[in-house]
Amino acid sequence: MFNLRARRIAVAVTAAAVLPLALSACSSDDNQKDDSAAASPSTSASDSAMAPTSDAPSDASTKDAPFGPGCATVPKNGAGSFDGMSKDPVATAASHNPALSTLVAAVQKAGLVDTLNNAQNITVFAPTNDAFAKIPKADLDKVLADKATLTKILTYHVVGEPVKAPEGLSKGTYTTLEKGTLTTSGSGEAYKVNDTANVVCGNVTTANATVQIIDTVLMPK
Repeated sequence: MFNLRARRIAVAVTAAAVLPLALSACSSDDNQKDDSAAASPSTSASDSAMAPTSDAPSDASTKDAPFGPGCATVPKNGAGSFDGMSKDPVATAASHNPALSTLVAAVQKAGLVDTLNNAQNITVFAPTNDAFAKIPKADLDKVLADKATLTKILTYHVVGEPVKAPEGLSKGTYTTLEKGTLTTSGSGEAYKVNDTANVVCGNVTTANATVQIIDTVLMPK
């Protein structure tokens, strides 16, 4: 009887001693699993941070790019496209743009094709057909028939240096080929010339010039 009690007490003591050890071992295993699980999201986040992202256009690639609502009329392909015009001198490039046909005809009447094509690093403020259409037909016909007056007006649209947005168009005063001066102002994609003409398609590049397409014909003083 005494031996049976002793054996029961011994079993109970042994169980009491083993139970905390088993719990400790289980707790240790669970902690290791938790640590592993916690480490996994951290590693994933790190990998995500290191993963390459999509390339955004840099300022260098977009700074001198054409802009403005009028650029929508420029052909997408061919000699009249932005890429096509960049390969030709300015008078030739303009001849490929349907929106500048009146200007091109005026340049030809004034005998300025070679002058513009042979110049270097100039800026042409180019009025669209709609800009010329603002002038009463009788007045426009009279100007087109008077080479001296026509030359004076056209050369007033030419500046002997590159003028590009944003720096060049934001605020400036420039001497024209006609020996007069014109002013520019604005910001973002909204610029004016002489406070009367809007730049509708800016920063167009040709082989020898920058072209700022405008919606109003500029008149020298």
